Amino acid sequence: MLLNFDRLGALRYVLGGISVLVATFLLLPILLIVALSFGSSQWLEFPPPGWTLRWYQELFADDTWLDAFLTSFEIALIVTVLSTVIGLMASFGLTRGTFKGREALRALFLTPMVLPVVVLAVALYALFLRLHLNGTLLGFVIAHLVIALPFSIISISNSLELFDKSIEDAAVLCGASPLEAKLRVTLPGIKLGIFGAAIFSFLASWDEVVIAIFMASPDLQTLPVRIWGTLRQDLTPIIAAVSTLLVALTAALMMGFALLRKE
Repeated sequence: MLLNFDRLGALRYVLGGISVLVATFLLLPILLIVALSFGSSQWLEFPPPGWTLRWYQELFADDTWLDAFLTSFEIALIVTVLSTVIGLMASFGLTRGTFKGREALRALFLTPMVLPVVVLAVALYALFLRLHLNGTLLGFVIAHLVIALPFSIISISNSLELFDKSIEDAAVLCGASPLEAKLRVTLPGIKLGIFGAAIFSFLASWDEVVIAIFMASPDLQTLPVRIWGTLRQDLTPIIAAVSTLLVALTAALMMGFALLRKE
């Protein structure tokens, strides 16, 4: 029995070591970008010859970068609200509905997650050309909503399936209307799923680059499109500074969600 215990302990150390190596492999490129954003070289040179905040100063002094940032934030915020609201209503129908074709409808909602993003981008581009939505804020919102909605439906549907519906029924028996029971009992009970839907919807829109490239115009570009265009023209460390801010925002949102789950 002692031998089995030793083998189990050794296996844990091996798995732990593998996990550390995988985590290091995934995080190392991100840490490299962060280091380059503070480097004093005008090129993406590693290791940096010195340290400076110059690239962040130039970033915040450039109106084109700020416009791209505000455009991305505006689109992501609108998409987050729409995706969460529509995803909430769709999740109630898919989880509690008894109509025929419910599973087919669920599969249809989740199709954008399994389609190659380039195929989806080309299809949206061809459709929006006919509707004259390319290069417009509305076109960006609709396109990003298509890819964000599946995340909302998955997150909220999972929370609804885990929620004990008898609690909502008990509230109705105590005199609450069905709508009031959902607002005052069910929604607080699935708040983690709703918050998760909002976070993933925001990030799905905020980080999207392929579809955004097809939707962009010279006057309307999101931050990922601006990064992509700059990469093709000049490898300035400003790109590393922008990427660091994107990573920081993403990490902050994910940490906030993790802390909320612990409460």
